[in-house]
Amino acid sequence: MSAIDRASAIAPEEQSARRKQLALLILCGAVFLDALDISLLGVSLPSIKNGLHLSDGSLQWLVSGYTVGYGGFLLLGGRVADMAGRRRTFMAATVLFIVASLLGGVLTSGALLIATRVLKGIAAGFTAPAAMSLITTTFKEGPERNRALGFFAMTGAGGYSFGLVLSGVLTEINWRLVFFAPGLIAILVLLATPVIRADERRTGPRQSFDGAGALSVTLGIMLLVYALVQAPGWGWGSGATIGCLLGAVALLGLFVLIESKHKSPLVPLSLFRARTLSTANLVSLVWAGSTIGWQFVATLYLQEAMHYSALRTAFCFLPLGVIIVAVAKFASGPMVNRFGMRAVLTLGMTIQAVGVLLYLGVGMHSGYAAAMLPGIILHGIGNGLVYPSVNIAGVNGVADDRQGVAAGLITASYQVGAGVGVAVLAAVLTATQHGNSVSGYHWAFLVAGLFSVVGLVVGFLGLRRGSGASHPVAGATTDTTADQSLTQAASEA
Repeated sequence: MSAIDRASAIAPEEQSARRKQLALLILCGAVFLDALDISLLGVSLPSIKNGLHLSDGSLQWLVSGYTVGYGGFLLLGGRVADMAGRRRTFMAATVLFIVASLLGGVLTSGALLIATRVLKGIAAGFTAPAAMSLITTTFKEGPERNRALGFFAMTGAGGYSFGLVLSGVLTEINWRLVFFAPGLIAILVLLATPVIRADERRTGPRQSFDGAGALSVTLGIMLLVYALVQAPGWGWGSGATIGCLLGAVALLGLFVLIESKHKSPLVPLSLFRARTLSTANLVSLVWAGSTIGWQFVATLYLQEAMHYSALRTAFCFLPLGVIIVAVAKFASGPMVNRFGMRAVLTLGMTIQAVGVLLYLGVGMHSGYAAAMLPGIILHGIGNGLVYPSVNIAGVNGVADDRQGVAAGLITASYQVGAGVGVAVLAAVLTATQHGNSVSGYHWAFLVAGLFSVVGLVVGFLGLRRGSGASHPVAGATTDTTADQSLTQAASEA
């Protein structure tokens, strides 16, 4: 074969590899954007409150509205992506995200501003599972997919932490920039999306859409998140809180009943027979409750107890994002390869728990370097180990036509966990804070640490090696196969 012939044979393969890497970069830009938008309002809320003369309740809903829309529509978004086309769904939802972002930057009505946040959350509920399932169907299961998912998880974790820093910088200029900035980034993502190649045509017989299941789970999750967000204000024992929680349980119970009987369910219940997938979702839930709850309380501590400015608070969290990215990129894969998935997850949750519990020693006049930075460093290491691991385990072994749903599940677990964590820690802080003392913060940090302890116990017990299902599960591999795939691929992640 001549040199020209050899070049012609290699070129398409190299071109395909480059196209995959470019697609990964674009999709990671989307998850970076979703994560950034969750945290971007973090330290700008006081400025927004003063600028628009909002009440505390309205201010809370600027954050919570996004969470309710995001968490409520994730499973529906994942299934729509599987059935209607992942790239098509991704692009349509990105357009909605852009419109809501730009409107939010110019509106002066608190109610309309909250409505744009809910719309952005709904859009993210479609873009996140579509992006993740585009990755899992573009990259082959094994080393190639795990490298991609590791980078995807690292980008999401970095986006959240970077959002806290960027929030402080933009707020110092003009708080309206925290609404415009995500829209401008989303425009760039949308313009680059046609580069992504995706099979938009379904093969095989056309499946019916599980409308009743989609409606019940979407309303159930939204009502659950809404109840958790409102509970600190209503009171955990109030009739409104109990009624909403019971309503959420009833809707989710109806969803399980529908899924058990539907010929083409939104979420096949057989997926949960895979121990690895179920454990990954449980760990994601309690891990998010710990890490997002801790950041919520730590932000309040820095600004209210230590009287830090928005910009100074933002830069206090900068080491967190840097460490998460570094650990996720360079340490998590080799460690899984050498020690196994269970060891990495439990180690990560243990380190995170220690980092959170170190905050039990902070006081009214604590120095940042001595009292706070060590906990932030440990927290970043723990996040960098756990986040990539649960994302890989949450979609490993799932059939391609259910990748969107699996991606939606793992992301929904994270969102619900974040809602639970913030709600519980806010309630603890309110109930235990007295005067100018820091006792309320100490109790809240203790509860966040307990969330991490629960996560390490669940990971240790649920991911024990060789404890897979006794028979193959429809839509997913057995746990033994999944563990072997994860361990074999980890060194390449």
